[in-house]
Formats: sequence, C-alpha cells, structure tokens
Amino acid sequence: MLKSKNVILGVTASIAAYKSAFIVRELKKAGALVKVIQTDASLDFVTPLTLSTLSENTVLTKMVEDDTKDWISHVDLAQWADLILIAPVTAKTMAKMVAGECDSLLLATYLSAKCPVYFAPAMDLDMYKHPSTKQNIEKLVSFGNKFIAPTFGELASGLVGEGRMAEPEDIIDFIKKDLSADLPLSKKKVLITAGPTYEPIDPVRFIGNHSSGKMGYHLAMQAAKMGAEVTLIMGPSDLKVENSNVLQINVKTAKDMQSSVKDHFEDADIAIFSAAVSDYKTENIASQKVKKSNGSWDISLTKTNDILLEISQEKKENQIYLSKLKSDIPMKKLKAQ
Repeated sequence: MLKSKNVILGVTASIAAYKSAFIVRELKKAGALVKVIQTDASLDFVTPLTLSTLSENTVLTKMVEDDTKDWISHVDLAQWADLILIAPVTAKTMAKMVAGECDSLLLATYLSAKCPVYFAPAMDLDMYKHPSTKQNIEKLVSFGNKFIAPTFGELASGLVGEGRMAEPEDIIDFIKKDLSADLPLSKKKVLITAGPTYEPIDPVRFIGNHSSGKMGYHLAMQAAKMGAEVTLIMGPSDLKVENSNVLQINVKTAKDMQSSVKDHFEDADIAIFSAAVSDYKTENIASQKVKKSNGSWDISLTKTNDILLEISQEKKENQIYLSKLKSDIPMKKLKAQ
C-alpha cells in the first residue's frame, strides 16, 4: 500500500519525537520514499542525523539553508508528496494549522499540500482534554485531514490517560487501511491457489510438474494492491510473499491443497484457482526409498480429487470463482457485487 509512495514526515517538539525514528523505519520497510521536515524546536528532542540516516534523505528544517542560502521550495515538497504525516504533532502546531499560520517550512508545506494529510497528536492529559484542543482537532478533520487518535497510557508528566501518541506500527496500519478504503477490492477476501503439487512415490521421489506459481503469485500481489485481504495457497515454490495483506500458506500435495482450500473458501468473496494440481497420485507410497534395480518399475496411479469440482458445489450466491482468467477480464472487474 505504501510501496513507492512519496511520504513527508513532519516532526514537532514533543517528547514523543523519539518515536519518529521508528515511524521512518516502518515507512521504509513498507517501501515508501521518505523526506523528513523538522520544526526548530523538535531538534531538542531528536537529531536530524538520526532521521536523515534512517530516511536516506537530508532532513529539512528551514525555508532558507543557513550555509548555502539556498531556498527550499515548500511548493515543490507539497507537490512531491503522495501523503504527509505529522507525528508527533503538538497542540501549538495544530493551532497554527487551523489558523493558517505559516512560520516554518513544515507549516508552509502543509498549507501547500493537495495530498492526504495525517496527524497524530502527542501531549499531556489535560492539554489533550482542553476544549480548544478538541475544537482544533475537529476543525482539522473538517478540513479533510486524517486524525490518528492518541492512546491511553503513561505520559511524560507521570500522569496516566489519553494523550500518548499512537505507536509507530499502529500509525502505519492506520494509513494503510485508510489508503485501501476506496480501492476496488477493499474489504474483499480473495482466495488464490498457485504452483504445482508434488505427489510422493517414496520418501525422496515424487510426481510433479514444472509450474512456477508465478501466475498465482502476481494475481495475489495485484489483488492486495487493489485492497483485498488475500489468502494464497502455494504449492512447492521458491516464491515468498512479503505483503501484510497476503497470507501465504505453503502446501505440497493435492490433498493438502484441497484441505487448505476447504478451510478458507467459506470466507472468500473471490476465489481464483490457478494452481497446476496433479491429476494423479501414486496408489501406494513406498515407506522407504525404492532401490535401483535392473528390471523395470511399474507405478500404479490413481486420480486425485477434483478441488474445483468439489468447491463449486459449496459456492454461495455472493461468491465469485474462476479457474482460468481470460485476457479480456481485467483484475479491476473482479469485484463481488
């Protein structure tokens, strides 16, 4: 969801600024390109060296660089960004965002932004509960900004209550879910089978095929990109999914795949059967490796169960399932009504 997205992280003067380093790390881990803008006061809480090292970009603080006197264009920054995240954001910065005050590079960039803006407050309990703070949050939301609520916990003052900035992992999850909300397959569960199946002959030999699993793999990645929650049931393959929206279940035999499909089909809105399932299996599996001999070796085969045939009998009206994808059916049309 965040892969190749241009993200600006704004950091303001809060003790929670130490968490901004973890936010940068989570964004980078998700594949985002990150630029950090710090307010002057935030430099007392976290150093630009830390954030520039993690983001792999120079941290920006001023509209005019002290050494070079170069002007940093807030307009260019706002146009570059696919989204802006201000975390932590203080009560003071929120008030300036509401009032339209423009006394820093961060605020100038915010006021120039046309992309989604997320803000995660961090402050003490009484500050967070103050009517002016609540009013400013409501106004920022009314402007179209996305509010990531603080959590209940121990605060820097020693008090316990609301005001603690959300944890970095929760902030990233919030953004991912928000970005996926309007996608074509949002809130849809997609089941995909992929790869070959291996039917054992003895402990070291098997009947198989040359399926790579790439078709199912790429279908799974595309479905996830379109907002779906994907279960990928993969036969023997070197392909490994690294996407939080895709659950990869590795199986070996046709029986294993059938069992896994039955476990997950009921909850699926869409099922795509792209695996190259073996049609036959050995009737009797040798308990030990069969030794080489001068004579011939006859292997008796029996049919495997037809997964698609069995599952089709369990299909509900609101489910879509496909065994082959025609080239004239783009993924964007695979949305259950």
